[in-house]
Amino acid sequence: MSETLKAELRQIIIEVTEVEDIPEDTPFADLGIDSMMAIEIVADVEKNYDITIAEEELADLVNLKAVYDKVQQKLGEAS
Repeated sequence: MSETLKAELRQIIIEVTEVEDIPEDTPFADLGIDSMMAIEIVADVEKNYDITIAEEELADLVNLKAVYDKVQQKLGEAS
């Protein structure tokens, strides 16, 4: 993983959730991140990286690694 992108995404999640420790493989549900927080996280990610994540893709974004992988995919499609 690009450490810079991973750190940026982790910071977005921390700002939305106020959960300070976001391990990359821990399910968001285990961290107390609910669906409303997840929607806010996705909105912030879309805005910050000028990408669009389709509604049907949201269920796949279960942890930091999944968000990172999706952002990488979307950024690659934009190139």
